[in-house]
Amino acid sequence: MANQQSQEQDINQLLKVRREKLSDLKERGRDPFLITKYDVTHHSKEITDRFDTLEGQMVSIAGRMMAKRVMGKASFCHIQDLQGKIQSYVARDSVGEETYADFKKYDVGDIVGIKGEVFRTKTGEISVHATEIVLLTKSLQILPEKFHGLTNTDIRYRQRYVDLIMNEDVKETFIRRSKILASIRRYLDGQGFMEVETPMLVSNAGGAAARPFETHFNALDEDLKLRISLELYLKRLIVGGMERVYEIGRVFRNEGLDTRHNPEFTLMELYQAYTDYHGMMDLTESLYRHVAKEVTGSEVLTYGEHTVDLSKPFERITMVDAVKKYAGVDFDTIHTLEEARAAAKDHHIEVEERHQKGDILSLFFEEYVEEHLIQPVFVMDHPIEISPLTKKKPENPEYVERFELFINGWEMANAYSELNDPIDQRERFEAQEKLLAAGDEEANHTDEDFLNALMIGMPPTGGIGFGIDRMVMIMTNAPAIRDVLAFPTMKTLGGKDQ
Repeated sequence: MANQQSQEQDINQLLKVRREKLSDLKERGRDPFLITKYDVTHHSKEITDRFDTLEGQMVSIAGRMMAKRVMGKASFCHIQDLQGKIQSYVARDSVGEETYADFKKYDVGDIVGIKGEVFRTKTGEISVHATEIVLLTKSLQILPEKFHGLTNTDIRYRQRYVDLIMNEDVKETFIRRSKILASIRRYLDGQGFMEVETPMLVSNAGGAAARPFETHFNALDEDLKLRISLELYLKRLIVGGMERVYEIGRVFRNEGLDTRHNPEFTLMELYQAYTDYHGMMDLTESLYRHVAKEVTGSEVLTYGEHTVDLSKPFERITMVDAVKKYAGVDFDTIHTLEEARAAAKDHHIEVEERHQKGDILSLFFEEYVEEHLIQPVFVMDHPIEISPLTKKKPENPEYVERFELFINGWEMANAYSELNDPIDQRERFEAQEKLLAAGDEEANHTDEDFLNALMIGMPPTGGIGFGIDRMVMIMTNAPAIRDVLAFPTMKTLGGKDQ
């Protein structure tokens, strides 16, 4: 305890010194916070990559000072910008006596602008020989100790701005995330899809089995919900004649937190008229390969201890065959609910009263199959009980034309041949309402306006939803969803986020 108090006193003294330095600068008319701009001509990696052409040329760089070595009349510092770090040589004779005296008082964490000549030191390090150095922002807080860095994961997520400064691989993850989204858009735009936007605040949150967040709109005195999916509004656009649409946006589900779930996350849904779930499989396979190759340079990815090969044709297997393969239970031979419950009991799977035969098949799949699906695989033909918005298989109406893409044991995408029969859709909604009344908080409400849209007429359509955050996890080798969300949901501390 005494040691901790001593450390806190030392930190408080260092923070006090930083504020005193800022006060001194203000008194001398050199307040850095009055500076509004700095003309940057180059970044660190650009200089090192193009040294042969930039040697001897004047450049202007700006960034955070991450290290400083003062050696009499000449010093070195390392500046960190978007692309990385670069060394600067700061000499009194080059920048002037007053500027050099100020520089010696700069702290690690300060943001500076440097103008100078590109050269290579005697030790071979590419550097900028400063002729001008300007303090652009005075850092009044202390960065984590450089050798141990910022390792506390809770602090890293709460203070992502510090995490990005101290851990270069974290910055690279978010740069890659941006590239993944741009690559997806390029691919879909090239396939004739149109990007659209649909409401986040809705009166009826449908399109998925999830519990919504609820709020109140004061102006209209109405209760509203945050959307849990993008589906029902995008399908309305298909009805309106927009044949290929997609949206990338945040959705919100009032459920738990774990390594693969966050209550708000990024979903992409797309819908294409005049195709089915087989068309969605072909598109999904091509999209994943395109993004992986464009962003990572390879169609073979490393995730943890696994190598994921996107270059080969993705396996396709029905849910019934997958359960038969991994659990040894053949649902083609199970014809009644009683037989399904008996099979579940024999395999120690807990079944609720509301569960039908198809629900029990899904429980078997979750328990026995998912963990084995490391390489990309389309799991097809789900039971109708868990697919209220999907077309039935004409030859076997107990099942629907639906697939889920699995990679690394995770569901990565969910797709249908979309149900466009308004009479069938109303019956499915009615079944959902009964589940809702029985206490299933994730069941869908009837959406009368959506049913009206289907009455107008929706063409045969294929649709799919992609979990963008999980795609980013796979392509950045990130162990948890929080590692690919810039600001993940965190429990507040002391009544506010800290």
